[in-house]
Amino acid sequence: MKIILLGYMGSGKSTVGKKLAELLNFKFIDLDAYIEAAESLKIPAIFEFKGEIYFRKKEFYYLKEILQSPENVVLATGGGTPCYGNNMNAMLEASRNVIYLQVSLSGLVNRLSKEKEHRPLIKEVPNNELLEFIGKHLFERSFYYNQAAQMVACDAKTPEAIALEIQTLLV
Repeated sequence: MKIILLGYMGSGKSTVGKKLAELLNFKFIDLDAYIEAAESLKIPAIFEFKGEIYFRKKEFYYLKEILQSPENVVLATGGGTPCYGNNMNAMLEASRNVIYLQVSLSGLVNRLSKEKEHRPLIKEVPNNELLEFIGKHLFERSFYYNQAAQMVACDAKTPEAIALEIQTLLV
């Protein structure tokens, strides 16, 4: 079984994914970390030295590799993963458990403003422009996120509570 978590950066995909994998005794894979290990480069370095097109091709390649493996896996995707190429279709074809971790715009701004220095996409965005930046991105990506089989509202819930809620939704 593959359980695939989607959502904007800061929505808790990795944190919830680890809790869920532990709860189900499944393997946990963070797609970005998987790509970094396979390519022996951090994601920002891949973008810088090899370009976004190279990264997106590799992202699809490694996504399919994980989806085709026989293991039971909880997969945390990158925030942009569903929005490129045939990634969303590949996920939906591979699993009926594609789950969108939905966090409100204000919730995302609150979470991400505390960890900007660790987030290359927003590191240089001034705090007074963060709401508009995230809002625009979220709007652009919502078409893809909303194709998920299930949606879990995550505001004001602990990662443990979210993992338990997801467990009840699994088919």
